[in-house]
Amino acid sequence: MAEPGTLERLEATIAARRGADPDSSYVAKLNARGVPKIAQKLGEEAVEAVIAAMADDRKGLVSESADLLFHLLVMLGAKGIALEEVLAELDRREGTSGIAEKASRKE
Repeated sequence: MAEPGTLERLEATIAARRGADPDSSYVAKLNARGVPKIAQKLGEEAVEAVIAAMADDRKGLVSESADLLFHLLVMLGAKGIALEEVLAELDRREGTSGIAEKASRKE
């Protein structure tokens, strides 16, 4: 079996911290505040990534992308969705035109 990658290790760390003391863990604090707060943070990070991209700020885009992925994994965990499910969906779409894939969702 392959060693877990960065995102898998991060997912495990987030899962381990979800039930920690909110005063000592940012993940626990976010989860204690609920999905609306997690969603707000996820949205903020997405906007910040877009702003960095539009400003041609490579370093900023890398940093904000890391924040975005982190908060996405927090959200997925809060909703009981494993990263593996998202990766399986990407695998399912592999080799399919993005235009064709989007069209298939309307059917």
